[in-house]
Amino acid sequence: MKQVVLGIGVALALGVGSTLPLWSQASEIPSAGQVVPNGETPEQHGKKLLNEMVEALGGNAWLNRRNIRELGHLGRFFHGSPTGLVIDFTSTRQFPTDNRFEATRVGFITDKSILFPGKKIDVVQIWTAGKGYEVTYKGKAELPKDQVDDFYRRRDHSVEAVVNTWLKAPGVVVVYEGTTMVERRLAEKVTVLSDNNDAVTIELDSTSHLPLRRTFQWRNETFKDFDEDAEEYADYHTIQGLPTALSITRYHNGDMASQTFLLKVEYDVDAAPDLFNPDVLLKKKQ
Repeated sequence: MKQVVLGIGVALALGVGSTLPLWSQASEIPSAGQVVPNGETPEQHGKKLLNEMVEALGGNAWLNRRNIRELGHLGRFFHGSPTGLVIDFTSTRQFPTDNRFEATRVGFITDKSILFPGKKIDVVQIWTAGKGYEVTYKGKAELPKDQVDDFYRRRDHSVEAVVNTWLKAPGVVVVYEGTTMVERRLAEKVTVLSDNNDAVTIELDSTSHLPLRRTFQWRNETFKDFDEDAEEYADYHTIQGLPTALSITRYHNGDMASQTFLLKVEYDVDAAPDLFNPDVLLKKKQ
């Protein structure tokens, strides 16, 4: 039987129930620095920490997930201030294997109407084969290029991508950068660099080894400088044996851009064969 975790409201937003240690005073925070255990190079220690991260996330069970289905709320921010826009959504992400393509389907949940109580999904986004589509009962349309670029950029720099793709690529370098703090939690910082000068930094909880923050930069083609994308993960709960962050906060150039609170998560659900096919239109809801 699949295990489901439900959570809502202030408890999620404040991370109530987390067992990770907090540091209340600066005097309690261990000094930061690149202190590597005797007999290890920074690269060896960085790889060791990433291996511990995978084990903490669930080891082979995490690596071999078929898919994940989520139900939650997403709040938008502009320059760190809330816009008042809160989106209810459900999403299904399919993880790739040699015989299975990677894809994501997001459905946006809205009220039916004043006269007909209940919820409906009449718009979905499907992300597959390097493209993004908006699908309704009327048809499909490709999403704007900047939105598509942003989606795949973040996916290609995700924790899953680092483990499954980056670390297996030739010429990759792993560097341990010492201790740091993420929301008053002591973390160990590891950066993975590709052979084309791309990089992803992951900060791991020093006790649990679970990821607390993922950061990367890319060149802004308009202004010719660098933009930074960061995601912070909190409120971990174990679902079907896999520690899962139910609170995800995204930052753009240091400003909060969005917060996601997951209310329900399931792994390895049954998914219809045409779930990720953008040519299959929605049925019109009454």
